[in-house]
Amino acid sequence: MSVASAVAEQVLNGLVVGMVYVLLAAGLSIIFGVMDVINFAHGELFALGAYFAFAIAGPLGGAGFWVALVVAPLLVGVVGMGIERLTVKRLYGRDPLYHILLTFGLVLIINDLITSVWGKSAQPFPIPAVLDQPIALFGFNYSLYNYGIIIFGSILALGTWLLLNRTRFGMIIRAGSEDREMVRNLGINIDRYYTLTFGFGAALAGVAGIVLGAFQNVSPTMGSSVIIPAFVIVVLGGLGSFRGAVVGGLFVGLVQTFARTYTPFLEGLIVFLLMIAVLVVRPQGLFGTSIGAGEHHDGALLHGAGGGVLSSETRAKIGYAAVGVLAVVPFFAELTGVTYSVTLLEDILIWALFALSLDLVLGYAGLVSLGHTLFYGVGAYVSVLTLMHLSPSVFVALFAAIVICAIIAWSVGYLSIRVSGVFFAMITLGFAELFYNAVFKFDFTGGSDGLFGVDVFYGIAGIGIDPGEFEIPLGIMTIDGGIVQYYFLLVVVVGSYLLARRLIRAPFGSVLQAIRESEERASFIGYDVTAYKRRAFVVSGGLAGLAGGLFAANNGYVAPSFLHWINSGEVIVMTVLGGMGTLYGPMIGAGVFVAAEDILSSYIDQWQLVIGVLFVLFVIFVPRGLVSLPQTIAEHPMFDSTVRDRTNVKDAEVERHD
Repeated sequence: MSVASAVAEQVLNGLVVGMVYVLLAAGLSIIFGVMDVINFAHGELFALGAYFAFAIAGPLGGAGFWVALVVAPLLVGVVGMGIERLTVKRLYGRDPLYHILLTFGLVLIINDLITSVWGKSAQPFPIPAVLDQPIALFGFNYSLYNYGIIIFGSILALGTWLLLNRTRFGMIIRAGSEDREMVRNLGINIDRYYTLTFGFGAALAGVAGIVLGAFQNVSPTMGSSVIIPAFVIVVLGGLGSFRGAVVGGLFVGLVQTFARTYTPFLEGLIVFLLMIAVLVVRPQGLFGTSIGAGEHHDGALLHGAGGGVLSSETRAKIGYAAVGVLAVVPFFAELTGVTYSVTLLEDILIWALFALSLDLVLGYAGLVSLGHTLFYGVGAYVSVLTLMHLSPSVFVALFAAIVICAIIAWSVGYLSIRVSGVFFAMITLGFAELFYNAVFKFDFTGGSDGLFGVDVFYGIAGIGIDPGEFEIPLGIMTIDGGIVQYYFLLVVVVGSYLLARRLIRAPFGSVLQAIRESEERASFIGYDVTAYKRRAFVVSGGLAGLAGGLFAANNGYVAPSFLHWINSGEVIVMTVLGGMGTLYGPMIGAGVFVAAEDILSSYIDQWQLVIGVLFVLFVIFVPRGLVSLPQTIAEHPMFDSTVRDRTNVKDAEVERHD
């Protein structure tokens, strides 16, 4: 094959992949552009379209693919409209963070439903025989189905553009994206159009899923594998820009294809480098028109639950009691033989520290970091590499993890904090994905296998405890290395909480909260808003690195999964579930989440579904988290006589008026 033919083939391969990205990103971009909803469940709707098509095509034989290509996207569109009416609609007017949280819960629900119905294994989805044949063009044979993807995707993209720009429907939703209340005052039911828009975006994702499912296989992980590239595309093209989604999708498809062929080392890295560069230089993207897109909300509810009905003294007593209970757990575990409870509590403590670190920037500085797993994963890698090559002391390893992660956090913060809101969330996600892909490229990180078999020594300069050999019999129980590890974790986590609380109660913490409430006011008073945010980000990154280092040292291994974006989603879930802006709330949320996951997974296979439903309900009805429940209950008319009397007076006035 000549060089020209080889290049032409790679261009076609890039266009095939790019056209799938166009269909996926177009729906995502339309939903954001019209509704300001960042839909993390878009990838699962993509997978749902592939599975619906798989289920429809199988019984129908040869014509099944064509029927599925029409029916499956409609079904996904109906699912999307149901999601908008039942869940997303309830969050309009809140900070966009809650859309991210809600749709992350929907990811858990939809993915578990898919595996419940179709299983966890990949399934073959054959294309029609008429399309499964090569055609000789440009000096080489190329699949007719691939040509079909390019042509079909182009037609669908053109039709979508015409719908948005040449129809009454498009005019109304474009007007609604600019001023929703104005459109409503004209007598138009804009809520109905929002529902149709969400359904249409979901249907486009379903089409993309069908096309790619027949090109490869259908699998439960196909949604999570495409959602991050889809976000890269909408960021590059411009959040909310349909033209940007088309150009960005084709561009990313071509870049990935050529990188895979000619520069394999850069595959998986180059698109995230481009994403970060665009966000730093031009945050609105190549075709975005407004840097404020997605930021016109008043930020309702994006702050902590406060003290609620409990006084600070009462909360302190509860905290002392909780630490006391945690301190005696190993003794009861040894006496009862339920030693697994100690292992579970170790995981809870580590995730509690991770959630605490995020709360410093999310709950107090108002920075939504979608890439916080970057510091958790890097801390784990630094800790393991230090233990393997520099010192067997866990103290040295954890110190190295904190320092390295703090340095990285300063560097990332220096670039990221120049932008805010949705753009900050996206650039932190880009950095996390960059590091996630990078660990696969190097031998010293263990590649895809990670690093295992780490020996940990609790001491410095040869003085300390080797957990593998340490054992003290006390008659009723034996204190061994595992218990030493547990108490070490407990001391570090409690100490980190006390340090964070001291920091927040200091003037520095007051400034952070002032910035969260109003950056303009804080800046007008004379505070360097950017500097304070960056300092908070550095402290947060260091604590997250400590959490990752503790997990790696405690378990003796590290793997690329430590850097996967799903960890960022889960720690945000924990933070909001417990109650952000309180420090202790996210730690409670981590305990509830990890314990629920462990208990539910022991009894049912669909534990993600249960957790996802509970989390969606919390985001909608208890957005300030678990720590706000006492106050919420106390303020309910059933329990609060003041509210009840006020309600009765209002009802009486209505009756007199009637």
